Amino acid sequence: MNNHYLIKNAKVLDLENENFVEASIEVEGGRIVELHNPDFEFPHVVDFKGKYVIPGLIDMHVHIKDGHAPYFLAAGVTTVRNTGGNVCELKGLINAPTEAPTPRVYSADRMIDGPPGLWGATSPWNMNTTDPEIARKEVRRQAEAGANLIKVYGLLPSHVMNQVVDEANKLGLEVSCDLIHSSDVNAVEAARIGVTWNEHASGVIQAMYSEWTMGADDSVWENVPFDVPDEEKIREVCQVWLDHGVKLCPTMVLFDQMDRQRNVWKADDFLTSEIEKEEQLMAQWKAISQHEKALKRLGIQSKMNRTIARVYKEMGGVVVAGTDTPAGIYSWPGLALHRELELFVRSGFTEIEALRAATSIASESIGLSDLGDIRAGKIADLVILDKNPLEDIRHTKEIHWVIKGGKILTQKEILENLPDQGSIMANLHRFIDEFHDEVSEDWYDDIKQELNEG
Repeated sequence: MNNHYLIKNAKVLDLENENFVEASIEVEGGRIVELHNPDFEFPHVVDFKGKYVIPGLIDMHVHIKDGHAPYFLAAGVTTVRNTGGNVCELKGLINAPTEAPTPRVYSADRMIDGPPGLWGATSPWNMNTTDPEIARKEVRRQAEAGANLIKVYGLLPSHVMNQVVDEANKLGLEVSCDLIHSSDVNAVEAARIGVTWNEHASGVIQAMYSEWTMGADDSVWENVPFDVPDEEKIREVCQVWLDHGVKLCPTMVLFDQMDRQRNVWKADDFLTSEIEKEEQLMAQWKAISQHEKALKRLGIQSKMNRTIARVYKEMGGVVVAGTDTPAGIYSWPGLALHRELELFVRSGFTEIEALRAATSIASESIGLSDLGDIRAGKIADLVILDKNPLEDIRHTKEIHWVIKGGKILTQKEILENLPDQGSIMANLHRFIDEFHDEVSEDWYDDIKQELNEG
């Protein structure tokens, strides 16, 4: 269609005034030119009568792959923050045209962890070290490769984390931490080191209950009031976060799904049925579901996680919406963010606060000023809904069209761009070869053998 057009007869979300307004949206060259009054005349009109227009959603914690990228966009997720992976592997998604049928990708490179590595030995997706100079060198390599942030993981010693943060600061990069499994660094200590992002509200329990770790005895777990979180203790941690400008991505849906285990949430819609055809993804979730004790230990933290997010929001902290897709169990690509918004509202956020956490606050928190709102000059990433999400946040799933960089798409049109297995494997082999040429580490032969056998 013409790349200069007018959206008419829809209600447009005004994030600042917290309501929907009647307006016409002029779009040209993938950007919003202006919001006009409803009667504005224009030669090329798209009639969205009876629909509701919201900004494209931003999932602030994913681990995206080529094979499931279109599902995010089909669910109205026009941008993702990839919090661990490899920018070399994702270069096709990162460098895709603005109107491509995949989400925009803001990405970390491989996670920096301590040995033996929560995800195994050093590989293209994680690097384990206790050497501060090796860690600094890795930060520099990631920055040069194009990483937008640095991710540190739960086994990294505090003295190495300190050096990672120092090196990242020199390069203008923020550092994100996942401290779920940490016994050396808690959420308060990470904030004081200078880690900007806390993922999963992790390390907070360790800060409040010093004997507790994921591997602690049952007797220690029994002394933590997971069902009735101590808000005074939570506020003490959150005050340190506020003092140090920490930003929180709680990933409520990750813990909620594990808490539900045999009764996991899933949307009853077209997109879910399409994702269920992904045999490898479904097999991954089914296999993880067998680890019931581990899932129970994570799931029991669900109410604590939601309470931390609410308290930090009430204290004025930055809280954004993310999912950790496809980690955990049944974290449906794209759709999980809609469940996350439901959980935000159940936790004490208003509908508009939940929407902001996945739009304007999300974009501002990572410096993507062109996204996250419906205003003149912004990129035209929009979601067209059949129902009003301010009346019921679950209405964000009622998607009629998605607009990506000005291009209007149906969900089915987006999914026509799902890559086949051959192209996925070809890209994976290309990436492994290119990355090995860059870093020359010992994992190459084993991974190539696995790929060839798989």
